[in-house]
Amino acid sequence: MAARLASILVIVIVGATLIAGLIVGAQREDNSLPVDLIIHNAKVYEADDVGTIAEAVAIRGNKIVHVGSEREVMRYRRTHTNVIDAHGAAVLPGFDDAHVSFIEGGLAHDTVQLFGAASIDDVKERITAWSGAHPDATWISGGGWSYDLFDDLPTRAALDGIVSDKPIRLLSQDGGALWVNTKALDAAEITRRTPNPKGGEIVRDRRSQATGLLRGEAMALVDKAIPPPTREDRAHALEVAIKDAQSRGITSVQDLGAASGDLDLYDAARSSDSLDLRVYAAVPVARAPLQDFDAIGKRFPDDPVFKTGVASVTAAAHASAEALSALASQNWQLALEANDELSVRRALDTLAQIAKKAPTGKAARHRIEGISLIDPDDIPRFGALGVVASMQPQDTAGGLLTWTKWAGVERSPFGWAVRSLSAAGAHLAFGSGWPRLPLDPLASIRASVNRAPIHVSEQLTLKSAINAWTSGSAWASFDDHRKGTIQPGMLADLVVLTTNIFGGQAKLDAAYVAMTIFDGKVVYRRP
Repeated sequence: MAARLASILVIVIVGATLIAGLIVGAQREDNSLPVDLIIHNAKVYEADDVGTIAEAVAIRGNKIVHVGSEREVMRYRRTHTNVIDAHGAAVLPGFDDAHVSFIEGGLAHDTVQLFGAASIDDVKERITAWSGAHPDATWISGGGWSYDLFDDLPTRAALDGIVSDKPIRLLSQDGGALWVNTKALDAAEITRRTPNPKGGEIVRDRRSQATGLLRGEAMALVDKAIPPPTREDRAHALEVAIKDAQSRGITSVQDLGAASGDLDLYDAARSSDSLDLRVYAAVPVARAPLQDFDAIGKRFPDDPVFKTGVASVTAAAHASAEALSALASQNWQLALEANDELSVRRALDTLAQIAKKAPTGKAARHRIEGISLIDPDDIPRFGALGVVASMQPQDTAGGLLTWTKWAGVERSPFGWAVRSLSAAGAHLAFGSGWPRLPLDPLASIRASVNRAPIHVSEQLTLKSAINAWTSGSAWASFDDHRKGTIQPGMLADLVVLTTNIFGGQAKLDAAYVAMTIFDGKVVYRRP
């Protein structure tokens, strides 16, 4: 018996020695292999669950090899290794914009930008300057204006006084209204007798004349009058949008506003190796018959660069719970647009019904998009249902006046309850809302951590805000196994900033994107 035990012990010792040798050998082999890129002298925020900050990161090909101290990482250096000194600045996972209309943003790149306009005179100057620079334009389009600019409501007379010989179409900062001039109303054939479309309003004066403000579905009346962009226009817009995104440190986008044909454009760009960012594109329920979703999903399956798998439902689509349940049963993620308390509650009710019928196993990770107002009683339901809270923090940038004017004093405290949602177990995923709002993750992060003068109790920590732009967004698109954190084995998508944003508010306020790395390659350097 003793001999037998001795034999077993010898076998165990030999086996353990062999395993240890293999592990050490694998580590030595990993260390001996060349790495292509090292970023050091940095504050490398890994965006993991414990908020780890390292000093350096090594990249081989398109994967992260090691994250750790200067000494650990610099051992991977070889003669051909590209070594980047971050000069003590923050290095983050590449930003993942969880809510964008990406190609629309590219189309809007060269339009009138009114976000941040401080007065009507400012608006006039911007429109006049754009019109002078584009004398051949048949329409003047743009957006980003705020209701704070007006004592009452915007009117066509104000725009007629700036440009009267061309139609003007300006989208509001909240995306819910168009401000147009008389020429635009004429082009859309909107008269005193034009009825309000379902889900929309043509704002009128006492004589029933259109004032120049169109809300909701009424905006489509003007949009239909504008010549639609060609496929070539949209392809060029994609190129422009990619460059804009790279300059902002964005390496992934989730396109909730993809139009018909955009999936083909993304696929063509991927095939030609010109899609230098990762795209998760939604299929609008209102535009595709339900029977087509299965074929679409099979045509654009899971892929590190481009995929679909999310069905977007706008407030105006009114898709039935049965139809949405059918999509969910086909493993489609649902993204329901819901802005205020009532629409958020209805969206949660719909997702709760779907959850009852869903098979156990893979988490559905359904989403509610564009949340601004939420009833406190509904906050715990996000965690209970595993629902993603997809939000655009730059909506808070209008300040107290804008918010209280829209929501009212009594409802105001229930706006953008990001901290409460996070504490209740909701998965936060942040996006820009571009082109309705600027394509600017750093501005979004600043808005999240500095909520004064509104909802100070709902401000996030800096790391939580970054997570919502990185690991949280990756979780929302089922990509958390390959991106969103800076850890060995993950895709090498990184952004290097100009300052150490963990060094205080002043450092955060002064930060810009110094460099963007996508798939292990430097795709943007700040001039």
